[in-house]
Amino acid sequence: MGRYWDEIHYSQPSADSLRRNAAETVRKEREKGRALEPVHIQGREIAKNWWGKSWCENLERYADYESRLERGKRYVRTGAVVDLRLQKGRVSARVQGSRKTPYKVEIRISPLSEEHCQEIIDCCSGRIENLERLLQGDFPEELKSIFLEKNGLFPSAREISFTCSCPDWALMCKHVASVLYGIGARFDEDPLLFFQLRGIEVGRLVDVSLANRVESMLMNADRVTERVIEGEEWENLFGIL
Repeated sequence: MGRYWDEIHYSQPSADSLRRNAAETVRKEREKGRALEPVHIQGREIAKNWWGKSWCENLERYADYESRLERGKRYVRTGAVVDLRLQKGRVSARVQGSRKTPYKVEIRISPLSEEHCQEIIDCCSGRIENLERLLQGDFPEELKSIFLEKNGLFPSAREISFTCSCPDWALMCKHVASVLYGIGARFDEDPLLFFQLRGIEVGRLVDVSLANRVESMLMNADRVTERVIEGEEWENLFGIL
């Protein structure tokens, strides 16, 4: 006898089935003149660069979602995320499942407060040399921990909310999980999207950091240091008569 609260088990489509359905969706949308922005993963690694890898590693800290994240990896690797678009605080996507019509996924990231942004900027002051190094993830290790630690720039689980049109009652379904990994893949292609999603003006972040470095140098310009070699010491050092 069935019970009302019995867990419902949904069949898992094969990778080939997902790929066929995804290809058909893209074809139909193209015929209608609609351009999709699918996520393409080459090989097993979802992300290879610092921003994408760090986003994915941050996701895997969410213990409550552990079981669904693995299924999400499978979906994103098979090309099931047929459309993914990012804007400030919001990600909208379509994910192919067992049915012909993709499921609609929306993910919202809580905006950073002005005070929080300023705290991050203060921590970065004078330590980010240029935009290129920032986007490459080539900056001091202590800054990397600031981005990833609690109350850093990478969102915590409580800062993320999501919906999916699928019938899965789970807190996080595999379609949402696949989109979360798809976001990491997008950051691999363009790290600036991370700052766009979090509502940060990356140019201002770099400019303020550089300005604070120059200000610090000017403040110390008149400070006497023991490392300055006086004239007599030059003569002794180099044997100048």
